[in-house]
Amino acid sequence: MKALWILPLILTAGCGAQPTSAADIAAPAVVELYQSQGCSSCPPADAVLNALADRPDVLALSFAVTYWDQLGWKDTFASPAFTERQWDYARAAGRHSVATPQMIVNGRGVVNGGDRAEVEAALRRFARPADGPAISSGGGSIAIAAGKGKAIVWLVRYDPRAIAVPIRAGENGGRTIVHRDIVRQLIRLGSWNGTRVSYRVLPAPPGLVSAVIVQRSIGGPIVAARRV
Repeated sequence: MKALWILPLILTAGCGAQPTSAADIAAPAVVELYQSQGCSSCPPADAVLNALADRPDVLALSFAVTYWDQLGWKDTFASPAFTERQWDYARAAGRHSVATPQMIVNGRGVVNGGDRAEVEAALRRFARPADGPAISSGGGSIAIAAGKGKAIVWLVRYDPRAIAVPIRAGENGGRTIVHRDIVRQLIRLGSWNGTRVSYRVLPAPPGLVSAVIVQRSIGGPIVAARRV
């Protein structure tokens, strides 16, 4: 079990949900926001992700990237591993650059993220098929049920709190940006080849929530996800 990056915790303070079914909660849509505190275009997308964080049928994840860090303000949550994950998506889709803000829906759809209606449309358009493997957890283990195909299994740990960060320099200097569901750990558990597999995992650090993502390939579509 290899941890790609672990960042220190920052403390701060405390965001309507839509009707959901048990199936929705067991298999939430995955929305990944790639953003930076140094990017003046990012706060609207941050606000959209913060609202999505309240929905049990959506796994909203905020990944802070590093390529703005040299432009006046170093992001307090940024990780090279998160920048690399955004590049993985770009390379898989044949794109030759990355930018912020960028939301990736279920590993397939790409939108700016600052327009809530556009994001909702992407959630409908890029909904996952219902045939992804079931994910279960208990007793310190995570299990991926038998199914079709091959995939990579990721363990994501994120801070669900509203974290207000005063920005003292750069494009957002003088503003306070509120983040939610900030990813703090991204761990590749292993591979899944269609047969049932289980992994032993350590408890999450205090204050962090864990989720599992099953992804067809590096930068590929997400076929299953669940908070665990």
